[in-house]
Amino acid sequence: MAGSLLAPVEPLFRALAATVVPEAERLDEKGWRDLGALVEDALSDRPAGMRRQLVMLIRLLGILPLFRFGRTFGGLDAERRLRFLESIQESPLLLLRRGFWGLRTLVLLGYYGRPEARPEIGYRADPRGWEVRR
Repeated sequence: MAGSLLAPVEPLFRALAATVVPEAERLDEKGWRDLGALVEDALSDRPAGMRRQLVMLIRLLGILPLFRFGRTFGGLDAERRLRFLESIQESPLLLLRRGFWGLRTLVLLGYYGRPEARPEIGYRADPRGWEVRR
């Protein structure tokens, strides 16, 4: 992700992504690059201000746990990370909820949009049609 929008927040983005999709913990460097490329591509036609807001949201999610757990997001164990993100998705602050749901959607797109994820979800479509599957 070097030189990308997510580069400045890459370790935090990975921690958030692995909390949203626990299977992401198993990704190798190529898998993370592919996930990041899909996210970057999805964001490429968005306004620069929106992309900056996403990075700001990721940074905010990194420090908000300090107020609840006394640690940053990266310093939390998996259970507390999950509890924290669940509280964010249920937050009374609409902007925070929307931001997290957008981030979550990007993570899901990046993880499950990789060709390697197709067997994990049972995707067997083929451009040659149904006959190929038999």
